[in-house]
Amino acid sequence: MTHASHQFVPLHEIPEYLTTFLSELDAFIDAEIKPLEQQDDNIRFFDHRREDARTDWERGGLPNEGWEALLAEARRRADAAGFFRYQLPEEFGGRNGSIYDMAVIREHLAVKGLGLHNDLQNEHSVVGNNIGLMLMVEYGTPEQQAEWIEPLAAGERSMAFGITEPAHGSDATHMETTATRDGDGWVINGEKTWNTGVHTASHDLVFARTSGEAGDGTGITCFLVPTDTAGFEVKEYLWTFNMPSDHAHVGFTDVRVPDSAVFGEVGRGLQVVQHFFNENRIRQAAASLGAAQYCIDRAVGYAVERRPFGKPLAVNQAIQFPLVELQSEATMLRALIRETTWNMDTKGAFSASDHVSMCNYRSNRLCCDAADQAMQVFGGLGYSRHEPFEHIYRHHRRYRITEGADEIQMRRVAGYMFGFMQQRSPKGVAEAAPAHQGGPGA
Repeated sequence: MTHASHQFVPLHEIPEYLTTFLSELDAFIDAEIKPLEQQDDNIRFFDHRREDARTDWERGGLPNEGWEALLAEARRRADAAGFFRYQLPEEFGGRNGSIYDMAVIREHLAVKGLGLHNDLQNEHSVVGNNIGLMLMVEYGTPEQQAEWIEPLAAGERSMAFGITEPAHGSDATHMETTATRDGDGWVINGEKTWNTGVHTASHDLVFARTSGEAGDGTGITCFLVPTDTAGFEVKEYLWTFNMPSDHAHVGFTDVRVPDSAVFGEVGRGLQVVQHFFNENRIRQAAASLGAAQYCIDRAVGYAVERRPFGKPLAVNQAIQFPLVELQSEATMLRALIRETTWNMDTKGAFSASDHVSMCNYRSNRLCCDAADQAMQVFGGLGYSRHEPFEHIYRHHRRYRITEGADEIQMRRVAGYMFGFMQQRSPKGVAEAAPAHQGGPGA
């Protein structure tokens, strides 16, 4: 049975099947995930010690192996309980979750704040946002699918994603990494940066120019490259505003791969990038909205309780008005996100691309603003790591770059407003303008 939202409901009313699922999910988190979070001092990964506990400072600033093992155990439990694969088709053990469903779920989980149930620093969640699997289903050969689909669905295996280049950032079409024919295979040379997740991935999705000229949208091919291939080198892991960091600078020197490594069509690699980016960006917008709502709610609660100079902070308009502004924008964004996802489900994922960009960049800005205001309301305590606001700010600040920078998203909206681009309804049709996640996580 599909849960795609084919019948429009008032935006403030979540359908009954989804409210039931959220209740079941909350019960599972309380019964299984929260106890695991407290077990063996695992809370150190979420309290004031979180950045230090998560980071292996002796191993180049990579995620601590104990931290990643804890995330894996949470995913295993979520999968066993039937939650992790919610968005996937039934044939892969999922529940056919719609784009609308996933937006509601991701907001719901983020509103709960930091926790093992949902940690956006790693794109970890008890309800998986498994874009790698969706790409494998769409573009993988039968042999690739046989090898990858089940471990991807279970969250037991991942692939890294190498598209961003040091000299070009968000411009994915001016790609200096090349792949040339060599007998029955290819030879790859070049560099990638912000190549996230290479430290644990057995393979890297590497995008390289195989024909055409710099700036062409075609002529780029995607390759599924084993990370232990000769000539594949991790030059360094880049430290970021939010540690730990698994974002690598990778070099390719005469890396040889067979024809079977091609992922998708030769010369059509950018379609792989673009196929699910609207779905991913609207989900990420919903997550930023949820994190923003968490910050707003905590700030309001603290302002009511805190009584400096003999009266609650909440009576001061200097406290009220900034939070009113934030809550107003959160409410409007929630309505736009839900309407946009409903349109994507019923008319195609590329039918509302301008609204996806609006939701994404405004939600990311809102989250940063809400975290900053919560710090201000909490004062010194808010600035400390004994509250989560600095962590939320540092993490979500990245999304104003990596999910397509604010400026890229605004340019995209302008393209529709001024007639340079056209909406397209068939799901998976790549748009004319380049769209790229140009930074960590890309």
